[in-house]
Amino acid sequence: MNFEVVVTCAVTGAGDTTGKSPHVPVTPEEIAREAVEAAKAGASVVHLHVRDPATGKGSRDPALFREVVDRVRDSGTDIVINLTAGMGGDWTPDPRNWALPGPGTDMIGPDERLAHVKDCLPEICSLDCGTLNFGNDNSIYISTPPILRRMAALTREWGVKPELEVFELGHIRFARQMQAEGLLADPPMFQLCLGIPWGADQTVETMKAMKEHLPPDASWASFGISRMQMPMAAAAVALGGNVRVGLEDNLFLDRGVLATNAQLVERVIGIIERMGARVLTPQEARKKLKLRGADA
Repeated sequence: MNFEVVVTCAVTGAGDTTGKSPHVPVTPEEIAREAVEAAKAGASVVHLHVRDPATGKGSRDPALFREVVDRVRDSGTDIVINLTAGMGGDWTPDPRNWALPGPGTDMIGPDERLAHVKDCLPEICSLDCGTLNFGNDNSIYISTPPILRRMAALTREWGVKPELEVFELGHIRFARQMQAEGLLADPPMFQLCLGIPWGADQTVETMKAMKEHLPPDASWASFGISRMQMPMAAAAVALGGNVRVGLEDNLFLDRGVLATNAQLVERVIGIIERMGARVLTPQEARKKLKLRGADA
C-alpha cells in the first residue's frame, strides 16, 4: 500500500478525442489552463502533449510546447511538468506497397524527438520503452534500442527524469538494461501503461506481474483507460504505486457524463483518501521522485 501518492493528470494526449468531448483542450492557452486547473484540484504532476490549434491533431511543434510551458510557469502555480517525448515514432505502411511509409507516418530521430524537452527543460519527460502495434489498423509505434539509449543519455545529461513508459514486460526488461548500462539516474521511474491495444491488459493481475519485474529501487505509477481508469488507480495505490488520470486516457466521470480534468483529479483524490492515503504536493513529489528542484 502506498500512503503518500503522486497524482499525475494527463490533460489532453494526442488521440482523436477532440470531437468526442468539448472538454479536451486544443490550443496552448486551453492546455495550460487545464494544467493549472488540475493543479488547483490537487494534482502533483501534469503530463502535457500539444495539438495543432487549427486541426486539433497531436503535434510535436516545439513552439507549441514552449508556449504551454511558459503559460503554466507564468501562472505562478506550483506543479511538476512532465512533457511527452512519444511523438515522432509513428509508422503506417502504404496500403499500395507495404514496404513504404503511408499516410500517418511520422518518423524522426531521437534528438528531434527531444527538441522541445531540451528547450523547455521540464522535471520529467516520457520515454516509451519499445515498439508496439498500436490499435487494430496498421499503426506501429517504433522505439528501437539505439533510439532509446540516445534519448536516455540526453535526458540524463539535461537533468530531466525519464518516465519509463512500459506497455509490456519486454519494455521493462529493456529499461532495466538501460539502467545496468548507467543511462538512467537512480532511482528509475516507471509508468505501467495498461489497456492500450495491443499492450498489456488492464487487470490487477497484469499490474502485479509488471510491478514484480521492476527494479527494487524503482518508483512507479500506473493507469488504465476508459472505464477502467479509476479501478486501476485504486489498484496501483493498493499495490504501492502512484496514479495517473486525465482526459488523455478517459473522457468520462460517470457513465454518460463527460468529465473535465479537474473532476477526474478530484475523483481519484477522493478514492485515495478513502483508502487512508494522501496526495503529495508538487514539492513533496519532487523530493519523493528525486527530481531536479527537489531541494528548493
